Amino acid sequence: ALHNHALMDLKRSNRLSALRELLLESPVASQAALVRALRKRGHDVTQSSISRDLRDVSAVKTAQGYALPEALGAPPPARREVDFLKTLVRGIVPAGPNLLVVHTGTGSASRVGLALDRFRWPEVAGTVAGDDTLFVAVHSLAGRKRLEKLLAELLAS
Repeated sequence: ALHNHALMDLKRSNRLSALRELLLESPVASQAALVRALRKRGHDVTQSSISRDLRDVSAVKTAQGYALPEALGAPPPARREVDFLKTLVRGIVPAGPNLLVVHTGTGSASRVGLALDRFRWPEVAGTVAGDDTLFVAVHSLAGRKRLEKLLAELLAS
Protein backbone atom coordinates (compact mmCIF):
# COMPACT_ATOMS: atom_id res chain seq x y z
CA ALA A 1 0.00 0.00 0.00
CA LEU A 2 2.87 2.36 0.79
CA HIS A 3 4.41 1.73 -2.63
CA ASN A 4 1.08 2.61 -4.28
CA HIS A 5 0.86 5.83 -2.26
CA ALA A 6 4.40 6.88 -3.25
CA LEU A 7 3.63 6.16 -6.91
CA MET A 8 0.45 8.26 -6.77
CA ASP A 9 2.37 11.13 -5.11
CA LEU A 10 5.04 10.95 -7.82
CA LYS A 11 2.41 10.95 -10.60
CA ARG A 12 0.67 13.93 -8.98
CA SER A 13 3.96 15.80 -8.56
CA ASN A 14 4.83 15.18 -12.23
CA ARG A 15 1.33 16.29 -13.28
CA LEU A 16 1.62 19.52 -11.25
CA SER A 17 5.03 20.23 -12.83
CA ALA A 18 3.56 19.69 -16.31
CA LEU A 19 0.62 21.96 -15.43
CA ARG A 20 3.02 24.69 -14.22
CA GLU A 21 5.04 24.41 -17.45
CA LEU A 22 1.89 24.66 -19.58
CA LEU A 23 0.63 27.71 -17.70
CA LEU A 24 4.02 29.42 -17.86
CA GLU A 25 4.07 29.06 -21.67
CA SER A 26 0.74 30.85 -22.12
CA PRO A 27 -2.73 31.11 -20.59
CA VAL A 28 -5.02 28.12 -21.30
CA ALA A 29 -8.62 28.98 -22.19
CA SER A 30 -10.48 26.37 -20.11
CA GLN A 31 -10.17 23.45 -17.72
CA ALA A 32 -11.23 21.14 -20.55
CA ALA A 33 -8.35 22.44 -22.70
CA LEU A 34 -5.96 21.83 -19.79
CA VAL A 35 -7.26 18.27 -19.39
CA ARG A 36 -6.66 17.64 -23.14
CA ALA A 37 -3.17 19.19 -23.07
CA LEU A 38 -2.12 17.19 -20.00
CA ARG A 39 -3.53 13.94 -21.41
CA LYS A 40 -1.52 14.57 -24.62
CA ARG A 41 1.55 14.74 -22.40
CA GLY A 42 0.64 11.36 -20.90
CA HIS A 43 -0.93 12.47 -17.62
CA ASP A 44 -4.02 10.78 -16.25
CA VAL A 45 -6.21 13.74 -15.35
CA THR A 46 -9.92 14.48 -14.91
CA GLN A 47 -11.96 17.68 -14.73
CA SER A 48 -12.21 17.39 -10.93
CA SER A 49 -8.48 16.70 -10.45
CA ILE A 50 -7.55 19.65 -12.70
CA SER A 51 -9.73 21.95 -10.59
CA ARG A 52 -7.82 20.87 -7.46
CA ASP A 53 -4.46 21.08 -9.28
CA LEU A 54 -5.17 24.65 -10.44
CA ARG A 55 -5.78 25.63 -6.82
CA ASP A 56 -2.59 23.84 -5.72
CA VAL A 57 -0.39 25.72 -8.24
CA SER A 58 -2.13 29.04 -7.36
CA ALA A 59 -3.40 29.53 -10.93
CA VAL A 60 -5.65 32.50 -11.63
CA LYS A 61 -8.46 32.88 -14.16
CA THR A 62 -7.85 35.80 -16.52
CA ALA A 63 -9.67 37.06 -19.62
CA GLN A 64 -7.28 34.88 -21.67
CA GLY A 65 -7.76 31.78 -19.50
CA TYR A 66 -5.91 30.10 -16.66
CA ALA A 67 -2.40 31.37 -15.91
CA LEU A 68 0.17 31.51 -13.15
CA PRO A 69 0.49 34.93 -11.51
CA GLU A 70 4.22 34.94 -12.33
CA ALA A 71 3.49 34.33 -16.02
CA LEU A 72 1.45 37.53 -16.00
CA GLY A 73 4.61 39.42 -15.20
CA ALA A 74 5.39 39.24 -11.51
CA PRO A 75 6.94 42.58 -10.63
CA PRO A 76 10.72 42.42 -10.52
CA PRO A 77 12.28 42.71 -7.06
CA ALA A 78 12.67 46.29 -5.88
CA ARG A 79 16.13 47.81 -6.29
CA ARG A 80 16.60 48.11 -2.51
CA GLU A 81 15.81 44.39 -2.08
CA VAL A 82 18.38 43.50 -4.73
CA ASP A 83 21.02 45.75 -3.14
CA PHE A 84 20.20 44.22 0.26
CA LEU A 85 20.61 40.67 -1.12
CA LYS A 86 23.89 41.56 -2.82
CA THR A 87 25.39 42.45 0.56
CA LEU A 88 24.28 39.11 2.09
CA VAL A 89 24.87 36.48 -0.63
CA ARG A 90 28.41 35.08 -0.83
CA GLY A 91 27.88 32.38 -3.45
CA ILE A 92 25.46 30.05 -5.22
CA VAL A 93 26.21 26.40 -5.91
CA PRO A 94 23.96 23.85 -7.67
CA ALA A 95 23.51 20.54 -5.83
CA GLY A 96 21.71 18.12 -8.11
CA PRO A 97 18.78 18.84 -10.40
CA ASN A 98 16.39 20.25 -7.80
CA LEU A 99 18.54 22.12 -5.31
CA LEU A 100 20.52 25.34 -5.18
CA VAL A 101 22.73 26.05 -2.18
CA VAL A 102 23.08 29.75 -1.39
CA HIS A 103 25.94 30.74 0.93
CA THR A 104 25.39 33.92 2.92
CA GLY A 105 27.08 35.95 5.60
CA THR A 106 26.73 34.61 9.16
CA GLY A 107 23.14 34.80 10.39
CA SER A 108 21.74 35.94 7.02
CA ALA A 109 20.40 32.75 5.42
CA SER A 110 16.84 33.11 6.76
CA ARG A 111 16.64 36.73 5.58
CA VAL A 112 17.75 35.73 2.07
CA GLY A 113 15.29 32.78 2.11
CA LEU A 114 12.43 35.06 3.11
CA ALA A 115 13.32 37.49 0.31
CA LEU A 116 13.37 34.65 -2.26
CA ASP A 117 10.03 33.33 -0.96
CA ARG A 118 8.50 36.81 -1.31
CA PHE A 119 9.69 37.13 -4.92
CA ARG A 120 7.26 34.25 -5.70
CA TRP A 121 9.35 33.00 -8.61
CA PRO A 122 7.71 29.95 -10.23
CA GLU A 123 10.96 27.96 -10.13
CA VAL A 124 11.14 28.04 -6.31
CA ALA A 125 9.30 25.23 -4.54
CA GLY A 126 10.56 26.36 -1.14
CA THR A 127 13.54 27.33 0.97
CA VAL A 128 15.20 25.97 4.11
CA ALA A 129 17.63 28.22 5.95
CA GLY A 130 20.39 27.49 8.41
CA ASP A 131 22.73 30.14 9.79
CA ASP A 132 24.84 30.94 6.72
CA THR A 133 23.48 28.42 4.20
CA LEU A 134 20.17 28.35 2.37
CA PHE A 135 18.74 25.40 0.42
CA VAL A 136 16.43 26.45 -2.40
CA ALA A 137 14.31 23.57 -3.71
CA VAL A 138 13.19 23.92 -7.32
CA HIS A 139 10.65 22.01 -9.40
CA SER A 140 12.97 20.84 -12.20
CA LEU A 141 16.49 20.91 -13.59
CA ALA A 142 15.40 23.51 -16.16
CA GLY A 143 13.93 25.59 -13.32
CA ARG A 144 17.14 25.29 -11.31
CA LYS A 145 19.17 26.51 -14.29
CA ARG A 146 16.75 29.44 -14.86
CA LEU A 147 16.88 30.37 -11.18
CA GLU A 148 20.69 30.18 -11.13
CA LYS A 149 20.85 32.50 -14.14
CA LEU A 150 18.23 34.85 -12.66
CA LEU A 151 20.08 35.11 -9.34
CA ALA A 152 23.47 35.55 -11.03
CA GLU A 153 22.09 38.38 -13.20
CA LEU A 154 20.31 39.95 -10.24
CA LEU A 155 23.39 39.87 -8.03
CA ALA A 156 25.61 41.21 -10.83
CA SER A 157 23.29 44.15 -11.63
